[in-house]
Amino acid sequence: MSQPSQHQIPDTLLLEERARHVLNAIIGMADEDYNYIPFFNADFVSKPAFMTHGDWDYGSSHGRLIDSVTLARHMTGEMFGEDVERHYKENLLSFFKEDGLSYRQVSRQGNWGEAANLIDQRAVILSLTTWYMATGDPAVQEAADKHVAALKRIAVKEKDVWYYPASEHLETGWPSRNAVQIRLAPDPASFCGRLMMPLLKYHEITGNPDALELCEYFTALIIKRSGVYNEDGSFNSSLAYRSGHFHTRIGTLDALARFGRYTGDASIIAFVKKSYDWALTKCTRFGWTPGDLQEQAYEHETCSLVDLISTGITLAHCGYTHYWGVVERFIRNHLTESQLLDLDWVEEADNKDGDILGKKTFYKVAQRTRGAFAGYSAPNDFCCDVNHGRGHTSDLQLCCIGSGTRGLFMGWSNIITEDKGTVRVNLLLSRGSRLLDVSSYLPHEGRLELKIHQDIANLEVRIPEWAGYNQVKAEWSGSGEGRITAGNQPGVWIKDCFFRLGRASAGDTIVITFPLSRYRTTEHAVGQQFEVQWQGDDVIHISPEGSYHPLYNHRKIHDKAPMREGDYRRPDTELVW
Repeated sequence: MSQPSQHQIPDTLLLEERARHVLNAIIGMADEDYNYIPFFNADFVSKPAFMTHGDWDYGSSHGRLIDSVTLARHMTGEMFGEDVERHYKENLLSFFKEDGLSYRQVSRQGNWGEAANLIDQRAVILSLTTWYMATGDPAVQEAADKHVAALKRIAVKEKDVWYYPASEHLETGWPSRNAVQIRLAPDPASFCGRLMMPLLKYHEITGNPDALELCEYFTALIIKRSGVYNEDGSFNSSLAYRSGHFHTRIGTLDALARFGRYTGDASIIAFVKKSYDWALTKCTRFGWTPGDLQEQAYEHETCSLVDLISTGITLAHCGYTHYWGVVERFIRNHLTESQLLDLDWVEEADNKDGDILGKKTFYKVAQRTRGAFAGYSAPNDFCCDVNHGRGHTSDLQLCCIGSGTRGLFMGWSNIITEDKGTVRVNLLLSRGSRLLDVSSYLPHEGRLELKIHQDIANLEVRIPEWAGYNQVKAEWSGSGEGRITAGNQPGVWIKDCFFRLGRASAGDTIVITFPLSRYRTTEHAVGQQFEVQWQGDDVIHISPEGSYHPLYNHRKIHDKAPMREGDYRRPDTELVW
């Protein structure tokens, strides 16, 4: 693998650097005194801060962490914490029973017993898929094949839909046969819809037919029979549908979009787009999402935001190119802003005197969680503590660490894409690749610098809508010395927002410049109002300010982008999700 050399690069957002930070939290959440089972929650408002275990500790948490550690290592090349990663993988495989399902374990406090929770199964097949993609390990494929076969075997199969009639499956079968007979299926998005995303990818990389068949029948369930989404695309907010829970609704849209793209079914894409557009009306422009439409409405989950990012990317690949701008705003703002890098405000204990084995720890919580993503954040604060809904619950959830890492990866892997000889720069973020390097000077300057490593037949760069078109300019050096492409020339715009540069040769450097835009918006979040200042796609101030760990208002804008020593990672092969 090529090693980076140090030179001057813009000191702007670098997603692979953020992935290096999150590795600290992925490894730090492990409870070394409890068989390396990771903690799930953290409370930073308490003094001292503490972390707790919970019923998500097993298949769900291990699956999330194995997926995220694999993606973060691919982005960074960093091998920190391999011993803990090994424990996570050993634990995950130990949760399987002979029937091929992953079971929760009996806790030390006896609060929960062994059962195969359906939400856990989604994280399990997600992790096995990513693990196999990265290593090609036949033992991992064997475990995944057995797992997929089990998911198919336990599904209730009717004429044109399959479903699960309970949230948990036992070794003896479904808890109640009556539930099967009278179709008392729990929320289909939570237990069937989100499963499709990793199942489809597993089919893509292995050809496993059971995985594809599950996707076909679950898609029919969600779209034709479930009632999860209303006719106008809105989320069904009834209690039986988890009050319109955003993470599971949008996660299901992500899965449907991928399946529609894979099968070429335009009707599925249209279904997703309608609901996705409705969901965006409930979120802020910078990416804060409600938790649901009822009691959890004030609680943003990083998981929901990453679902929005992933779905937007698939829709953009399907031709709705304006969603690239939505994705970039979300990544530049609430995804990376709610990553915990400054912990001076968190009080922690430096010993384990107050710990309760297998349940709770106060020990070095701040140090161990640095790099994590917010579990429940406010639009303007890392911590959510409002007078409405459930009030303050927790500040960190392990699932959001996993999702946040996946959000970084989805953004990073889609900055530069190649399709049939055309290379596109979709997101104006810095990144290296075997084809070209992109250096972004945003938000300080409207400037991109492209260094071309290999001949490119056709190069296109997305220009943000706020930049206009008539002052956009590309200047070439290298073999194209003196060449200038101006935005007001005919024939240089394609797909609404892509600036077509055409052929580029190895050794060329292309500098693209465009005007920056500074503007204000008024954002609404479940009855709350925020005045927001923007520079391009970046929030630079928000009012009112948060109370515990305010977001956004520490950002500094310069006339010229600051520079630093560094370089970009250029992996020899790409891990494509």
